[in-house]
Amino acid sequence: MAESMKGLNRSHRCTEVSKTNMGETITVMGWVQKSRNKGGIIFLDLRDRSGILQIIFEENDIGAEGFAKAEKLRSEFVIAVVGRVEARSGAVNENLATGDIEVRATELRILSEAETPPFPIEEDSKTKEDLRLKYRYLDLRRPDLQKNLIMRSKVATLTRSFLAEEGFLEIETPMLTKSTPEGARDYLVPSRVHPGNFYALPQSPQLFKQLLMCSGYDRYFQIVKCFRDEDLRADRQPEFTQIDMELSFVDVDDVIDVNERLLQKLFKETIGVDVQLPIQRMTYAEAMDRFGSDKPDIRFGMELKNVSETVKGCGFSVFTSALEKGGSVRGINAEGQGEMPRKKIDALVEYAKGYGAKGLAYLAVNSDGTYKSSFAKFMTEEELSNLVAAMSGKPGDLLLFAADEEDVVFDVLGNLRLEIARNLDLLNKGEYKFLWVTEFPLLEYSKEEGRYTAKHHPFTMPMEEDLHLIDTEPGKVRAKAYDIVLNGTEIGGGSVRIYQNDVQEKMFEVLSFSKEDAYDRFGFLLNAFKYGVPPHAGLAYGLDRLVMLMAKEDSIRDVIAFPKVKDASCLMTDAPNVVDQKQLDELGIGVVEEAE
Repeated sequence: MAESMKGLNRSHRCTEVSKTNMGETITVMGWVQKSRNKGGIIFLDLRDRSGILQIIFEENDIGAEGFAKAEKLRSEFVIAVVGRVEARSGAVNENLATGDIEVRATELRILSEAETPPFPIEEDSKTKEDLRLKYRYLDLRRPDLQKNLIMRSKVATLTRSFLAEEGFLEIETPMLTKSTPEGARDYLVPSRVHPGNFYALPQSPQLFKQLLMCSGYDRYFQIVKCFRDEDLRADRQPEFTQIDMELSFVDVDDVIDVNERLLQKLFKETIGVDVQLPIQRMTYAEAMDRFGSDKPDIRFGMELKNVSETVKGCGFSVFTSALEKGGSVRGINAEGQGEMPRKKIDALVEYAKGYGAKGLAYLAVNSDGTYKSSFAKFMTEEELSNLVAAMSGKPGDLLLFAADEEDVVFDVLGNLRLEIARNLDLLNKGEYKFLWVTEFPLLEYSKEEGRYTAKHHPFTMPMEEDLHLIDTEPGKVRAKAYDIVLNGTEIGGGSVRIYQNDVQEKMFEVLSFSKEDAYDRFGFLLNAFKYGVPPHAGLAYGLDRLVMLMAKEDSIRDVIAFPKVKDASCLMTDAPNVVDQKQLDELGIGVVEEAE
């Protein structure tokens, strides 16, 4: 039978008890982690969110009735214990914060009993994720997940206090807004009051935060849920959290400055890591050229080298035909991997094909300086030596080459260097390498739509010195946009916004929006801009990704309390689900049965 805690007040959480409490009588409450009956004495580990405390039950201290009750305890029972703090009688447990003390129980109450859980509540659970997510309320009792969510809470609290000190105001923006389809699919919410009309859930507070700048609030921030109905990859969630901010009367350097200091504070106070300022900056063009990625992982080398000039006119048609079509030939040097078995090289070739490569050319420099290569027979000894020299190849190195149009080469080698680094265990999760990537292209050409689309969004300011190219070579216009990258993951991004009417109209024109189109989608923002708008800029972080990297986890699901799975469903609540006909009728919605 469950008992009441009436008359008892918890005095400490489990790990708030220490040697300084020796001899005191305390009251602790929590879950039974495990219980060991040694005949006449019961050792019990009590767990709460702070950690574990050892409790001792003996008949002399707790009486026959209390001891009989203690014998009934099973894992996950919720109990209250009153007892005296003593030095641990057995060996000190170095793995526990409370490993040098124990509590000798004088009173026990069973607050609730528990069935045997479907999996053990333990760190580094080996239980399949689907089962853990179905019983997420049990999974969340695991110390490692609790540690992650406590860290997440701390990051949010520190962010709030830092930004408040920097003059930011926390302002909430609406969840039910208008659909402005540009980017991912919107989640739609039907309106009962306006039949046939829909709200959209925000993909970000973008338009509202810009309106707040028009309204004179100067510095805004929000820790906010955003929604995207997109094709899910392992690490995407249909709802995710942003640390969102916007600032008035600023340029790129101002936004970067405040955010560098925010990151420095978060990393120091949350995980004790010193972030050296200023953080390194690299232009988009340089990042692509050196790493084949706009979010380069700079914890290791293996940079791309452009060898197009070196192989021009050689006898290997794979290289020369790529160059004739306007592409490039680039390579990476996997230093010391010249002995890599053929089977592993073949696996890398298959991996590269997944990113659009037709193949991968390789050349191993043997320890005696001779070459073993997939294309040696097509090139002279001199051509091979020049190529090895261009790649800074030395005995024992493995050189890998891609030849294709520029973006395929970048995609292939950018991902290949990461795959090799993973295979060689070069990625240290405890090393934090930050990088600002700047000067992104303003536009990218969409072959499907036959038009230019905004690389960031339609309100991104072009770099003034490139404005003259917007009509003739729009693809060459750079944006005042910036991403903050950590260990090869983009954790945040933003831009300076357009605030001059003529520049905004030009941007819509390049994106093939008619004036009517633009006003139909973004009319409220464009109208606001007629009444005096300050220069403004902003940035948003993916809070889930940021905390995932701080916690050294591989998945954002491990830092979100109640995440969805790959198909955007929740295994615990069974959402999404059917609703009853009455609700549909009120909304004027009919559901079409899918044909078998």
